[in-house]
Amino acid sequence: MNDSPFLSSADSNRAHVTHAVRVSWGGNHVVVGGGAPVRIQSMTNTDTVDAVATAIQVKELALAGSEMVRITVNNDEAARAVPYIREQLDRMGIDVPLVGDFHYNGHRLLVDHPDCAVALSKYRINPGNVGRGDKRDRQFLQMVETAARLGKAIRIGVNWGSLDQDLLARMMDENSRRSVPWDAKRVMYEALISSALDSAHQAVEAGLPANQIILSCKVSGVQDLIAVYQELARRSQFALHLGLTEAGMGTKGTVASAAALSILLQQGIGDTIRVSLTPEPGEARTQEVVVAAEILQSLGLRAFVPSVTACPGCGRTTSTTFQELAKQIDDFLRTSMPAWRDKYPGVESMKVAVMGCIVNGPGESKHADIGISLPGTGEAPAAPVYIDGEKRLTLRGDGIAQEFQVVVEKYIQQRFGGQS
Repeated sequence: MNDSPFLSSADSNRAHVTHAVRVSWGGNHVVVGGGAPVRIQSMTNTDTVDAVATAIQVKELALAGSEMVRITVNNDEAARAVPYIREQLDRMGIDVPLVGDFHYNGHRLLVDHPDCAVALSKYRINPGNVGRGDKRDRQFLQMVETAARLGKAIRIGVNWGSLDQDLLARMMDENSRRSVPWDAKRVMYEALISSALDSAHQAVEAGLPANQIILSCKVSGVQDLIAVYQELARRSQFALHLGLTEAGMGTKGTVASAAALSILLQQGIGDTIRVSLTPEPGEARTQEVVVAAEILQSLGLRAFVPSVTACPGCGRTTSTTFQELAKQIDDFLRTSMPAWRDKYPGVESMKVAVMGCIVNGPGESKHADIGISLPGTGEAPAAPVYIDGEKRLTLRGDGIAQEFQVVVEKYIQQRFGGQS
């Protein structure tokens, strides 16, 4: 037991214990919940009918760190393409589980295309558009039966943009009869939570084990998401998928997602996450995976790539050398990680410092595994390098950037090369 009054984020993340759900393909078993690490999920934006393009994007997302990838399955052509996508991935050695995103017609597609049902590792079901009236229960349970028979996980994904209108109308009527009616937002929160929980309990009653169910209640407002998930976590032990739906583009989407997810994760709520970024023109789809990994790594919950500490710059650092070196080292570490994961186990926890002047440079460099303190304006043209807290050498001249990268590579080989 930790006697310290200060709990780490990793300690706090065990606060909400959920069922452990296994999402598998081949020999790859991704455990979600039950104390497992918080998992990263992403989604393709290719036309699923184009099996080659979709497989390539799935591969890119998986290599970037996505542990599950969701693909749209919206019609017969897409459903027929899913087994071929899976086959392409298997040929490339990419065993990431595929999640089928179903809306409106998933019950029919899973029955009409059994190879698709088998090739997917998880089904995303939206109770808000699985059917209306009598069809709703019948079509929902048809998908649940398929998942139970094939041993597949499901995510019951409620979204406030496609909430079950029958349920919402009923709850509005009930609210109007209260002696002190709730405000409209509270009714909306309760409708989201009830839709998820009622559907989950219905699936369990139909024979699907609780450890094959993940829940989500996605909204697009930060405070709304926090409020809904705090209550959802209080009322259930189902594994939870977090994500701010329609988060937006660029800085807005990144900041909003980080704000919402970080608060919940720090409270121990959330077992898998997705950052739903709208890509900037020309931006890689993998950016959403990078942001998700940065959120988890910044909170100390997981490590994916060596971290680079770099100062923001000030009047002491009028040279751009430290900025260029920090970016070069960061890019080098990120692009090398796919090959390093197996070759250098543990390298993802390494810390590198690239500092710009004498004020904090030596101190930050000593705290890192390996760090360099570049000369600021007016300082002597020398860059001391610290390894494991001790000054080991000093670099000078125009080739500092290249020489430091060589030093980093040698350090990784010596420290992590003998652990496999």
